[in-house]
Amino acid sequence: MATKLSVNINKIATIRNARGGNTPHLVKFAQDCEQFGAEGITIHPRPDERHITTQDVYDLAHVVKTEYNIEGYPDDRFIKLISDTRPAQATLVPDPPHVLTSNQGWDTVKHFDFLKDLLAQIHALGVRSSIFIGTDANLIEHAAKLGVHRIELYTGPYADNFKNNKVKAIAPFKTAAEIALKNDLVLNAGHDLNLDNLSFFKSEIPELAEVSIGHALISDALYFGIENTINMYKKQLAE
Repeated sequence: MATKLSVNINKIATIRNARGGNTPHLVKFAQDCEQFGAEGITIHPRPDERHITTQDVYDLAHVVKTEYNIEGYPDDRFIKLISDTRPAQATLVPDPPHVLTSNQGWDTVKHFDFLKDLLAQIHALGVRSSIFIGTDANLIEHAAKLGVHRIELYTGPYADNFKNNKVKAIAPFKTAAEIALKNDLVLNAGHDLNLDNLSFFKSEIPELAEVSIGHALISDALYFGIENTINMYKKQLAE
């Protein structure tokens, strides 16, 4: 199946915020990504607005024509943003405000009731849901019991171990994918996927519906340009 590429534009906002003003222009950049072939735009509006601001969330909602994916920790602020903008997808991530980047998945056993209530609110808005999760079978099975539409596999451990032994690195993710599919969950993936490891991940998990990539893709764009970079990543997903 075809796997969609959603471009995470947090880093563009980081560059803009370093100097103030509106250079680079975040909304224009998102539109260009879509024009160049991206099938989605992902943002992670953190409470401290270190990159994506609250205003960005609303500005992008008016212009994104592909899949608008808002991810983040589901506090009251996040739920209000989802309620106000009604993105295509809301991805719940278990990262508190002080962390540098998302670095773990949900414990769907410990937080089952918390997540179930939140997902009910999101579904009532007509928004597709996804939760960030690791490869533990029990946690994936509990994700299915929550009624979530998709899971996003946290691929940090895969990326960390890819160069040492890619077969060993992918093994738990293949098992996790099989469990998810048996439980009627659609598969997304993200975190530290790049031009070196993406093609192998996709080839081993062909049922992958979507990847969300930001840091590596934006870094590559500094060398190759954003249009070429998007095409390079889409080629990895097509091989």
